[in-house]
Amino acid sequence: MTARTEKDLLPRKDWPDAVEVLNERGLSDIVLLCEHASNHMPAEYRQLGLDAGHLRRHIAWDIGAAEVTRLLSARLDAPAFLSGYSRLLIDLNRPLGTPGSIPAVSEDTGIPGNVGLDKAERDRRAKIMFSPFHERVAAHLDRRVAEGRPTRIVTIHSFTPVFLGVARPWHAGVLHANGVDLAETILTALRADAALNVAANVPYVISRDADYAVPVHGDDRGIPAVLVEIRQDLLSTRSGIEEWADRLAAALPAQTKAIP
Repeated sequence: MTARTEKDLLPRKDWPDAVEVLNERGLSDIVLLCEHASNHMPAEYRQLGLDAGHLRRHIAWDIGAAEVTRLLSARLDAPAFLSGYSRLLIDLNRPLGTPGSIPAVSEDTGIPGNVGLDKAERDRRAKIMFSPFHERVAAHLDRRVAEGRPTRIVTIHSFTPVFLGVARPWHAGVLHANGVDLAETILTALRADAALNVAANVPYVISRDADYAVPVHGDDRGIPAVLVEIRQDLLSTRSGIEEWADRLAAALPAQTKAIP
């Protein structure tokens, strides 16, 4: 019998699984991640001292990213892994122990409930929210290797049209480190629409200090990996979400291989 953990004893509705998995046996070579899919925060955290409106902002999650990921999973027949908790509690795309992992300030907003945390609370959040997500992704990637399946990783994010008073002109960016060819494949397809302003490594760049999924699950394993950023105002409606899911599906012609 498996020993029960603290997570097993917490109310399930308030404490969902750290990772929601869609279509894990999908035949696509694409593996989708959405590390900022949810703005959920268990009641005991009292919204980290923030007004409810802050939990609907970008600081709490990537608006529209989860919906795009779900549609892409269906369109590509691709497995997808989505987060279950707000990035304000612990950011799944930041290395543990870095300032961005459990931010005391996000954009221009102080996060009172993250100030002065002791090691026990930091470790608790990592154990319940961070590690289960990445362990599930790693186990899936290990299984694909054992089955001889080709793999490319695409993580789906969204960004604000204005950051600290500075407007961002891009409709989308494709961030990469080692995954140059995959990034260029996506960018070339998106640039077929002359109305789109898309570029590599905007509005951010991949770095070991500020990113986790692409370096760890992708580059360290030798798996082509990119992070796609879509501007949030373009995902404010259902039609916009579907439009971007269709664009990305067309930009990611999937290779498939039957599962043994």
